[in-house]
Amino acid sequence: MQEIERVNVEKRLSDMAIYNGVAYLAGQVPDDAGLDMEGQTAQVLATIDQLLATAGTDKSRILMATVYVANMKEFDAMNRAWDAWVAPGNAPPRATVEARLANPDYKVEIVVTAALR
Repeated sequence: MQEIERVNVEKRLSDMAIYNGVAYLAGQVPDDAGLDMEGQTAQVLATIDQLLATAGTDKSRILMATVYVANMKEFDAMNRAWDAWVAPGNAPPRATVEARLANPDYKVEIVVTAALR
């Protein structure tokens, strides 16, 4: 039986679990909640890039993404950062949901699942 690898394990959660050729990322939030929506999104996407690299994969291998936004009125600003980041020709399936986030200053949280190389 294949082992589950967990990355950045804390008491409550891990940033990522890797199993059976798939990386499952926890919801990633910005480090600087004072940024605007575009800035927070770019920061979260950079964190996702780092975690995927740790797993030996990248954004071109994302199988599914779920984006949680605190205010759907900022959807266009989130998409500006997303569109600048997404791998050309490899835009993954994605859902965007308006939700109350854990920190009222967070504007975005993103969850992805990606295939390993």
